[in-house]
Amino acid sequence: MTTIALSSFPVLAMIRHGAYHQRQNTPSALQPFQLTEEGQQEVVLAAQRFATLVKENNWQISPIIHSSNQLRAWQTARIYQRELADLFSETPTHITHNDLSERSVGCAANLTIDEIENILNKDPRFDSAPKNWKSDSHYCLPLQGAESLMIAGERVANYLLSQSNKLHSTQTTNNEATEVKLFFGHGASFRHAAFHLDVISLCDIKRFSMHHGEAVMIQQQNDDRWIHIAGEWKIRKQANSYND
Repeated sequence: MTTIALSSFPVLAMIRHGAYHQRQNTPSALQPFQLTEEGQQEVVLAAQRFATLVKENNWQISPIIHSSNQLRAWQTARIYQRELADLFSETPTHITHNDLSERSVGCAANLTIDEIENILNKDPRFDSAPKNWKSDSHYCLPLQGAESLMIAGERVANYLLSQSNKLHSTQTTNNEATEVKLFFGHGASFRHAAFHLDVISLCDIKRFSMHHGEAVMIQQQNDDRWIHIAGEWKIRKQANSYND
């Protein structure tokens, strides 16, 4: 469906990585594994659908592509770069940044949920983790380097906001085409970022997910509000059980 951008700011495409070789029962933020073959193919198809939307709207894709440092997001960005090759006005540059990463569990990275909970239970300094701590937006593990989902979302939101303002400030007044900027990252941190930008409500964080490889597009308005422009959120079947 053709969508019209409503302001002079760029459209930001938040694109979740494709399915990857994820270690089970393990918080997924810093897992270093690659996309599955199925995940690669679903990203190819998603990128082709995205290209159609760009053409329908006569959008211009920014040649600066951003992704988190996790391999699954990096690979997803590279597939999009290949599939959208004819739509870039110049050879694209791919930038990776820790600010687009998923919520970090700090020094407990890549341990299982049971291992993390056992560490807290045996450490006299800490209380036991609450039930469903992994999906609690506000809970932060009391471990070095750990973040809550809300903190991670704020980090991502600040990155998106800075890039939106940066691109807007450098746009020429005679450029009528709306520019689309691509960001490849992770579902939970993108959703929490959308909350911080007032695109979705607090209850929507648990109600929504993101489809693998698909873009959800948002845009800053001239009055500094943010709105959802295009792309569908995925509706969760179980509100309290999710990974990135």
